[in-house]
Amino acid sequence: MEIAVFSAKSYDRQHLDAANAAAGHQLKYFEVPLDSETVGLAAGHGAVCIFVNDRADASVLGALARGGTKLVALRCTGFNNVDLKAAQALGIKVVRVVDYSPNSVAEHAVALLMAINRKIHRAYNRTRDFNFSLEGLMGFDLCGKTVAVIGTGKIGRVFAKIMVGFGCNVIGYDKYPSPEFEALGGRYADEGEIGTCADCISLHCPLTPETHHIINAEALSRAKRGALLINTSRGGLIDTEAVIDALRSGQLGGLAIDVYEQEAELFFRDLSGTIVDDAVLQQLITFPNVIVTGHQAFLTREAVTTICETTLRSVTEFETGKPLTNEVSAS
Repeated sequence: MEIAVFSAKSYDRQHLDAANAAAGHQLKYFEVPLDSETVGLAAGHGAVCIFVNDRADASVLGALARGGTKLVALRCTGFNNVDLKAAQALGIKVVRVVDYSPNSVAEHAVALLMAINRKIHRAYNRTRDFNFSLEGLMGFDLCGKTVAVIGTGKIGRVFAKIMVGFGCNVIGYDKYPSPEFEALGGRYADEGEIGTCADCISLHCPLTPETHHIINAEALSRAKRGALLINTSRGGLIDTEAVIDALRSGQLGGLAIDVYEQEAELFFRDLSGTIVDDAVLQQLITFPNVIVTGHQAFLTREAVTTICETTLRSVTEFETGKPLTNEVSAS
């Protein structure tokens, strides 16, 4: 099947080509993201393969349908960038990667937590200038602290397991409680407990209308003063301007994020030689107690290999008329 692959980086090409050796599809790579201006590149391709910041809204999907596309294959778990109702109306099927490597994202969340707590980023910059002062680098022991996990799916549970291993008191919140989370040693928090007790909060839930800005000014006002906030899920879970206010006042002790609400025009690109026109992000990264990474939590060999193999397997299922194992529908 002919597949137009958008937002294709070198690692995408390498691992998709490897996975395609057995699948035998025709892959056409485009480094540009899918949007209203680039959708014409997909004309004549039965499937498009897209990533987290590609846009598949109603207008783009309409153009895809007119060009002969019948399948949108997301090489990621989240699907908030796809208008599922429009896809259904147009007869376009949508598939995603339900499970690739929860370890990759969970371990990156742990790395961010350790780095922001122990000021690794500041120490690294200092020692490169032969500044070995320890002033301002004090952190705290994670052992015995309370860590809140918002979203106890596969990634959240792996993160929780690691935190239990550190000796933390792990509490969780999820609309759909998981017995596996409790079996790991976590427990679901009572109402209001996360705000009053959590020393660290890590977000592992999908972005939906219900979870949009789940971390807002009100939630931050209820948080334990000096708590650390980690987000490796979706940028829209956080009201960034409210977080900046909380950092400025000291209500929030530190922030480490791998995702950003307005990342679509920024992430996965080298903008080091340009002036970035994003006042919120520019302000955010001026804080010494903030770490930003560019949506790299998924980026391990194991995860990318599984993502590519799963994506092409879904395309093969579609091409051969088999049930779509990883289909996402509007209902």
